[in-house]
Amino acid sequence: MKTTIAVLGTGTMGAPIARNLMRGGFEVRAWNRTPAKAEVLAEDGALLASSPAAAAAGVDVLITMLADGAAVEHVMTGPGGALSALGPDAVWIQMSTVGVGWSDRLANLAARHGVAFVDAPVSGSSQPAENGQLLILASGARSVRSRLEPIFDVLGRQTLWLERVGDGSRLKLALNNWLAVLVEGMAETLTLSIALGLDPHLFVATIAGGPLASPYAMDKGNAMLDADFVPGFPLRHAAKDAALAADAAHNHGAELPLTAALLGRWQQALALGHGEDDVASAITASSATSGSPT
Repeated sequence: MKTTIAVLGTGTMGAPIARNLMRGGFEVRAWNRTPAKAEVLAEDGALLASSPAAAAAGVDVLITMLADGAAVEHVMTGPGGALSALGPDAVWIQMSTVGVGWSDRLANLAARHGVAFVDAPVSGSSQPAENGQLLILASGARSVRSRLEPIFDVLGRQTLWLERVGDGSRLKLALNNWLAVLVEGMAETLTLSIALGLDPHLFVATIAGGPLASPYAMDKGNAMLDADFVPGFPLRHAAKDAALAADAAHNHGAELPLTAALLGRWQQALALGHGEDDVASAITASSATSGSPT
């Protein structure tokens, strides 16, 4: 019999995850707070659910891919919540980026309901999600890993299993903090190039192919130069994740001055209306005062 998987949250990341699961031979039930985002999956064979509980009833595995920890908790425990409908053998894979505190809270919530919980945020934006090339940062009981490997194999290029539940979310914060620093570094360096009277394309061309050029930074730099802000990873999500990293560091006795500084600048870009645009739109906080990089 086919493994049945409920996907709660079918937005930028959840929708391609659901499609890849169906292509991989899994039976998928889909639910989203905005129904239209789930309805498009029906054409690919997904069974649409009227509530999280309806999606979860009788499934083998449930995946949450939602905006933040509060949204996950509400979907799991609120009216029509999914936890009450999960069977004793079901596994809950929590793939949203929620930070350390929320990951621990959700793990405890699952334990109180007797549900196996796997913390498994992903590294990668919409394109890797569509191509099944995500990096999955998974932590959970060894007893469920073999059941989940076929699922992760169709979603990602690699699954990194970590021993302590919640370490997936901890590592995701570190990765996202690095992403934020790369994006802001590129934005400010292009702004500096303009201020010095240089064509900013010259900087990107100079580092291309060398040790200073990570593929991610180059992609975002070229997007900034072209003012191409089609969302792969929306700025509002990137800002949320950077704030989670800063908060987690502070709670553990560390400070992230670079991250704190860029968050203030990213708020400027959000105020300019770029929340749904790609994180490359962070450049607008610089160009608003110093001129467009294009």
